[in-house]
Amino acid sequence: MDVSFLGGPQPQCGVGVVAPFDFALDRELWRWVPDDVSLHLTRTPFVPVEVSLDLARLVSEHETLREAVQALSAVAPRVVSYACTSGSFVGGVAGERAMCAAMRQAGEMPSVTTSGALLDALCEIGARRIAVVTPYTKSVTDSLEDYLAEGGITVTGRAYLGLTRHIWKVPYRDVVDMARQAVVGAADALFISCTNLPTYDVIPQLEAELRMPVLSANQVTMWGALRAIGIHAVGPYQALLDPVARRGPAALSGTPEIPRHHRPEPEAAFAGPPAAPEAEQAEGLDAAPPFPDDPYEV
Repeated sequence: MDVSFLGGPQPQCGVGVVAPFDFALDRELWRWVPDDVSLHLTRTPFVPVEVSLDLARLVSEHETLREAVQALSAVAPRVVSYACTSGSFVGGVAGERAMCAAMRQAGEMPSVTTSGALLDALCEIGARRIAVVTPYTKSVTDSLEDYLAEGGITVTGRAYLGLTRHIWKVPYRDVVDMARQAVVGAADALFISCTNLPTYDVIPQLEAELRMPVLSANQVTMWGALRAIGIHAVGPYQALLDPVARRGPAALSGTPEIPRHHRPEPEAAFAGPPAAPEAEQAEGLDAAPPFPDDPYEV
């Protein structure tokens, strides 16, 4: 059979991804990339530590990042991304910048992290007051809030699960419930943290219901990596990625864009009563009262 007419395979643009050893959502990352982009994933070495600030520090050590990027360099990606939220915010803004520098030096290519991409995405949509949802314990969630404050972002409300393992098993309904409880006050957007927390399919639903842009860790990771090489991420009905969605129910009310590292005047972040945790959870839900019974019409 003559197959010379096929002319393939189609040329691919490579995106390198360094993920923690317990990352389980490879397929979710692929949903944000166009057909002519290939993801090349590698993982950090296993360490017998549950999700915590200690683990975040271990999986973001510069030597670990350099070795991972050097391994990815064998397949010549055009950009490399570190896909871990806590690992890239645990050292603050300065720590995130140092991580990017270490990866750039190791691979001689553009490098981004989840938390760095988050600040860029918030600037892109002009959001400076946000609600936050995490699967983490209180201490890790507090560290995220500290990082955001360094980047000029105020947290108006938050909800967290207190999990230290098996985060990829959290169902969408739990993510939605947390989002409804976290969004209080005058928030410009909602951020769902952790690259191991499934979010792709809930983003359009939450944007329509909450009437604000919804960002997630994996979404901003892919958006930031692809933007660094001039490619648009794929995400129908997601305000960060879809201009039509940004003009729709998720549209902001004219909030101006701010410089990435401008620090606003301190404002009190909401901290509501905890919800009942699962048996394996170390800590409870720190969140706002339930969402009102009369949801927005879409």
